[in-house]
Amino acid sequence: MNKILLLSLCMTLTLLAVDIPTGHAKKRSFTKSVELNAKIIQLSNAKQSIMSLVSGHIEKYYVGLGEKVKVGQKIALIESIMLSKMTAEYISLKEQYSAVNKNYEVTKTLYEKGMTSMQELNLQSIQKNAMLARKTALKSQLKTLGVDADSLKAASANYILYAHSDGRVSALLQPLHSVIGEDTSIISIVKNQAYYIKSYLPLEYAGVVKIGQKIVMNYANRNIVSHITQIMPELDETTQRIVLLSSVDENVDNLYINSYVSSTLYFGNKEKYVAIKKSALSFFNNEWVVFIPTKQEHDGHDGLEEHDDLGGHNEHGGLLIEKDIHEEHDNHAGHEGHDDEHNEEGEQPYEVRVIEIITQDEEYAGVNGLEVGEEYVSAKSYYAKSMILKSSLGGHGH
Repeated sequence: MNKILLLSLCMTLTLLAVDIPTGHAKKRSFTKSVELNAKIIQLSNAKQSIMSLVSGHIEKYYVGLGEKVKVGQKIALIESIMLSKMTAEYISLKEQYSAVNKNYEVTKTLYEKGMTSMQELNLQSIQKNAMLARKTALKSQLKTLGVDADSLKAASANYILYAHSDGRVSALLQPLHSVIGEDTSIISIVKNQAYYIKSYLPLEYAGVVKIGQKIVMNYANRNIVSHITQIMPELDETTQRIVLLSSVDENVDNLYINSYVSSTLYFGNKEKYVAIKKSALSFFNNEWVVFIPTKQEHDGHDGLEEHDDLGGHNEHGGLLIEKDIHEEHDNHAGHEGHDDEHNEEGEQPYEVRVIEIITQDEEYAGVNGLEVGEEYVSAKSYYAKSMILKSSLGGHGH
């Protein structure tokens, strides 16, 4: 029994040592809200397949499944005979054009001196322009493949695929070292910031929902804001509810597609309610409650502590002699058991207040059951609950 009492005392002292914050209920403006079931999705255009524009052999992947990529980042290396031929041809055309251009300049000089005919000059010009056209067309093709033709010194078979947008690798579509053809999808990337919340709204709210209204999703203990971009024209067959698509506005990492979450739709004009922080809410005996600090009054100290010394004053203003002290002490001792029980039951620092949640936003809840200015436990309410539960258990046995 002594061990139990000692453990109970230690628990009480621990709870009393915790700094439990409080706040005061205030009037606050809220828009109306409704809690919804929701799901994290991505639209079909959020996925991007990166294709090889040349045939060849996949030599290397620079990224792995699930990795983040940035626009312009290397994705894969492909060894391509087709690219090798194109780069070799471009280098050859570049050299041929240089020679043809020199011949044209010489012919032009001779023509200006009257040493050759206009026909010869026109022939050289046609050859030069034809060579330039072939060179320019091939340079454009190489640019499409991401090859800088002007920097080529030798033929190259190395074709590198780059990411076209920021995102995360969702699939490697072709095995390493496989042979591929032109326009073959190599890798799939899920774009960043293409997340949507798919919420299911009861049909009774059909008249109040509008494009642009705010939906807040609770994900991993974090509130993520989105706004409605689409109200689907058909009800969901399974739930018979309206389907809302809202785009995630902020930059959020590590959202898992197809996760089921809760969301809150806010709509209508603002109204004022008595508000408390949502961190104060606790579910107790199947009801929503908050904890209110009790107002304890202390009339004085017990026993001898209310006297400075043996020469104190009695209740009639006279000197208190030693006999009076002993009589008072004996009277107190006679009721010690009763007083202890009374103190133990009456020293609860918090009381439970049942409230009704009317509406809420990301941080506050509008409630019935509290008055403006009333003090309440604004956080760490589980400590207040522990004190009340311990006190209720401890008051029934000694």
